[in-house]
Amino acid sequence: MNRLRNLTLALLAVALLLSGCAETKHVMRLDPEPRGDSSPLVWPSPPEIPRFRYVGQLMGEQNFVPEDGDTRNMAITLLHWVVGLFGSTEDKTVLKRPQSGMVDTEGRIFVTDVASHAIYVFDKTAGKLDVWTQAQENSSFVTPIGIAEGAAGQILVADAELGRVFLLDREGKPLGSFGKDVLMRPTGLVRDAQHGRIYVADTHAHNIKVFDDEGRLISTFGQQGEEEGSLNFPTHLAFANGNLYVSDGMNARVQIFDVKGKTISSVGRRGRYIGNLSRPKGVTVDPSGKIYVVESFNDSLLVFDGRGNFLMPIGGTGKEIGEFYLPSGVWCDRQGRIYVADMFNGRVVIFQLIEGA
Repeated sequence: MNRLRNLTLALLAVALLLSGCAETKHVMRLDPEPRGDSSPLVWPSPPEIPRFRYVGQLMGEQNFVPEDGDTRNMAITLLHWVVGLFGSTEDKTVLKRPQSGMVDTEGRIFVTDVASHAIYVFDKTAGKLDVWTQAQENSSFVTPIGIAEGAAGQILVADAELGRVFLLDREGKPLGSFGKDVLMRPTGLVRDAQHGRIYVADTHAHNIKVFDDEGRLISTFGQQGEEEGSLNFPTHLAFANGNLYVSDGMNARVQIFDVKGKTISSVGRRGRYIGNLSRPKGVTVDPSGKIYVVESFNDSLLVFDGRGNFLMPIGGTGKEIGEFYLPSGVWCDRQGRIYVADMFNGRVVIFQLIEGA
């Protein structure tokens, strides 16, 4: 009897508290789990001169907190207690196995997640997290990996299992697809906005396929092999300064091509030392020209200068900030922030190049 009475009072309290929070706005917080230590995390560690600092991490809905805070938090705490009398609540919407991502012109952060078969959209301006699951009107994503901003603000998503590139509008509504019966297993995806060309890494075909904005195949370059210009299971892509960067997975290098598919140079080489490559995945280039490569085998992010000279690593196996567990993609934004999809830690870790570094 007392338990029922307490439950009734608790539910009434929750109703009263939440009734005034129906229109509560949320804000996006980059660090959902603030550290007790207020000192900044930087790499390399002192006494060396720091080059990068930790900005935060994206994990899911816990990145969004009520703007007015206290009242709603009290209500939610009480609600969790009430539900706990009968069982657990539904799991929060969180990243599970993030693969890759991008930041669009509006500042929204997009993350592909193969375990959730979805695209997560972290919208700071709107203060909300959206999860897009529909590849087409009557079908869902299966293995979304590559993502890029298309023409007129469209979002392009390469689904490896479905063998196509899907087009979505800015709200996630499916608009169509291309690459059916042309692509074997598309993974990496970038767009050259100046020329209206979309580059797709077709991993199992060991080549790069180039489409126009209408989804028509324009050209193909690369073939399986180890020599310069050949590819061996290419995956992630980046496009910067008129050049295409291809993570040439089984050749343990990143190859750089011009827009016509001519080889310019390569970054990294196979080896067992820090700065060598074994299983490169994500690749990106920041506004200053530095090249970033995810070395998944050693759970690290490797930083190179524009000429391909190795500068420094960030990483090591683990779950602490600055450590990774099978990282996948990497991308950057216009502010020089570097995003790493820390796949088996279920998060995206964000670093900032320190000004002048």
